[in-house]
Amino acid sequence: MTRPTLTRPLRVAHLTTVDSSLRFLLLPQLMAVQDDGGEVIGISAPGPWVEGLEAEGIRHLALPSSTRGMNVGADLRTAHEFWKLLRHQGIDVLHTHTPKPGVYGRVLGRLAGVPVVVNTVHGMYATEDDSRLKRAFVYTVEGLASRFSDAELIQSSEDLDLMTRLRVFQNQKLRLLGNGVDLARFDPGLITPENRATTRRDLEAGPNDIVVGMVGRLVAEKGYPELLEAMSRLDDRYLLVCVGPEDPEKSDGLRIDELSRTGTARVRFLGQRMDMPELYAAMDVFALPSHREGFPRAAMEAAAMGRPIVATDIRGCRQVVEDGVNGLLVPARSPVDLAEAIARIGQDVDLRLAMGRRGAERARRDFDERRVVATVIDTYNELIRSKAPASPADSGTASESET
Repeated sequence: MTRPTLTRPLRVAHLTTVDSSLRFLLLPQLMAVQDDGGEVIGISAPGPWVEGLEAEGIRHLALPSSTRGMNVGADLRTAHEFWKLLRHQGIDVLHTHTPKPGVYGRVLGRLAGVPVVVNTVHGMYATEDDSRLKRAFVYTVEGLASRFSDAELIQSSEDLDLMTRLRVFQNQKLRLLGNGVDLARFDPGLITPENRATTRRDLEAGPNDIVVGMVGRLVAEKGYPELLEAMSRLDDRYLLVCVGPEDPEKSDGLRIDELSRTGTARVRFLGQRMDMPELYAAMDVFALPSHREGFPRAAMEAAAMGRPIVATDIRGCRQVVEDGVNGLLVPARSPVDLAEAIARIGQDVDLRLAMGRRGAERARRDFDERRVVATVIDTYNELIRSKAPASPADSGTASESET
């Protein structure tokens, strides 16, 4: 697949809460601008991933007050820090992400006179299970903030349908973005049986053990309490491997030492890891019992690596898992249903292999991150042209996207 290129070099700033989002969620989009001769700036809280971003040539601007948690004072300070930075950068495109930066970033970007403001909706911060009051508040705030943007890129088709039905956003601004992963990296063909055996030994998993994997920040919203309870209902062949950092800034943050005391003996907490293809390959079942998701990247990675998935039947997870095809969907917050689904797949080797194969096929078809990057670049080109039409000499410089 050959992606479109920028019609002219642009200075593009991506605004997120924390630096890990720039590194792990957005890096291909940042590098695409740089590869086309533009300048890309990452704006977020400072953190351990800034050095790596700067090594890639990405300039980082720090918002010291930015936090994941809800803190009105810190959020107001963050918005003020962003405003002071923004006015001196000469940005062509401001691209905002995640709930809080998506709100203040869109508003301040427009007020600062940034020519193009784009927002990505990674997942609406209210679910069908939330109270009517919370949903009304979230949709109202999003709708008001969207009046300051030029485009709203929606990852989930279910979110797009909901927002269209409720008229939260102006329809002419809406674009379905989708989501994807690096299929060249998450390729099961690159992992040999010897690689898998070595990783499983490192995890202290025996040849007949069933390794259940979970990838995500250690917060209750990801469903860790239910998963640990579900595992306690299974026999000692089952080993749970949890990959992800603690997130103490969140009100529902969980601590490894607390989770380790839940009574589930066979569990490994690995923290943040960079060898994810090897870890997925060592798993027999991937679990994602979240209460809320946008378009879960970890589930897409697991599918690409040929792992069957047990996930909750919620928006986002349904974008990745087709019930009975490449995994099973279960009700949220139900350890009993979660345990039964894990056991159903875990005890049936043929079912595991068939679901894994179909998941990998779906990933190749639907979860290629290059399509996401192409949509982003096309959006920039379209909006820049609408703001300042290209001269005749500029026409035809962007290649067409072809599959």
